Amino acid sequence: MNDRSPSAATFPIRLEIPVAWGEMDAMGHVNNIVYLRWFECARIAYFERLGWLAMLRAEGVGPILHSTQARFRTPVVWPDTITVGARIAPFEAGVDDPDRFTMHYEVRSQALDRVAADGSGVVVSYDYRRGVKTPLPAGIRAGIAELERWAVT
Repeated sequence: MNDRSPSAATFPIRLEIPVAWGEMDAMGHVNNIVYLRWFECARIAYFERLGWLAMLRAEGVGPILHSTQARFRTPVVWPDTITVGARIAPFEAGVDDPDRFTMHYEVRSQALDRVAADGSGVVVSYDYRRGVKTPLPAGIRAGIAELERWAVT
């Protein structure tokens, strides 16, 4: 993917976030940890849209981040506004575990009109009351398919 490609349409969740002066580090650009926070903002917005956080409060079953990674493509500096997108990779029957999925993120600098970073994270369905992973709830799986506009297998 070209880092100037208009890929925002492939992300069903997109947030605009102004870059804060205090997010810059001694090197004169936004600190790398801030990108992970932006990923988190998009991830939580996605879960809110699914109703998964309400389910967590009601039933004790919700998402937990297993692992994450980021690729930094170009530095972001203040002043700027970023657009962060989140989407979930299609489930692959027989490949993916029934309790997890991979989420992809993209951070685009509006000032630079290009991708500043992208990344992914593995999210596991977790029963917080019992302290164990659990299969992804059917309603959440169906909600993801609807939001992503693909069929669940």
